[in-house]
Amino acid sequence: MSNAKSPLPDGLHELPSGKLAAVVTYLEMHSRPDPRPAPEQPGLELIRHEAPDLEWYRALYRRIGEDWLWFSRMYMADDKLSAILIDPNVEVYSVRKDGVDLGLLELDFRDPENTELAFFGLDESLIGGGTGRWLMEHALDKAFARPIKRFFVHTCTLDSPQAVGFYIRSGFVPYGRAIEVMDDPRMNGPLSETAAPQIPRI
Repeated sequence: MSNAKSPLPDGLHELPSGKLAAVVTYLEMHSRPDPRPAPEQPGLELIRHEAPDLEWYRALYRRIGEDWLWFSRMYMADDKLSAILIDPNVEVYSVRKDGVDLGLLELDFRDPENTELAFFGLDESLIGGGTGRWLMEHALDKAFARPIKRFFVHTCTLDSPQAVGFYIRSGFVPYGRAIEVMDDPRMNGPLSETAAPQIPRI
């Protein structure tokens, strides 16, 4: 009996009410690319948070990701989320400006064969001006400071339309795609009905 997955047939596939679908792009790199100099970022700090408070973490996660329907960590039970965040092989950083946390970087080293850029995002106030490049250079430095074999990330069509191009310019290479179908997190879920107005609720 074949174990090959049946390909999704061409054509439109209707979704029930309350469901979303996204095209996920998988990207990877196997060595540190040449640095991409970023403009100076006066007043910005990258702060490591060991065993971060769950309320603080979820608030920052929501601030960064709500417009792009980040929801996985909002559904996660406290004990499961805490187990991830306190793991010594998971590194959580915030981008802080004037005492306010406005960016999130999370690196997951739990599988050294497949190290993940788990979360990477900035508040709208920091978009543009090279802050994303500045943060990515920090991420690459920290990832390849360990003897990792592969650094990977995935993004989807619910995320910023600039995301795939940014990751490619940063040195990641696309290697696969998938379709993800999920409950709309704004329909009796953890996100408000007004989140991501660019994606209509149906």
